[in-house]
Amino acid sequence: MTALSARDAQARLSKLNGWQIESGQLVKTFQFQSFPGALNFVNRVGELAEEAGHHPDIDIRYTRVKLSLTTHDAGGLTGKDFDLAEQADKAT
Repeated sequence: MTALSARDAQARLSKLNGWQIESGQLVKTFQFQSFPGALNFVNRVGELAEEAGHHPDIDIRYTRVKLSLTTHDAGGLTGKDFDLAEQADKAT
């Protein structure tokens, strides 16, 4: 899989809600009502990532979960990153 061009990445980004591109990664912080709610989300994203064979960096801070997506072996953002971002949004 090859990395998307900056133009293609921006086009895909415009279809997502609340995601940003930071330092070449697709990033979003999710807010939950409770720590268990945040953990449940992390578990759902983990299952989705495992199914896709594409694993995000996950940072959990009490009720906040930050996901960072990039395709390391492609050297940048690919369709896999945007697909997993869409699935993560649906998992909230």
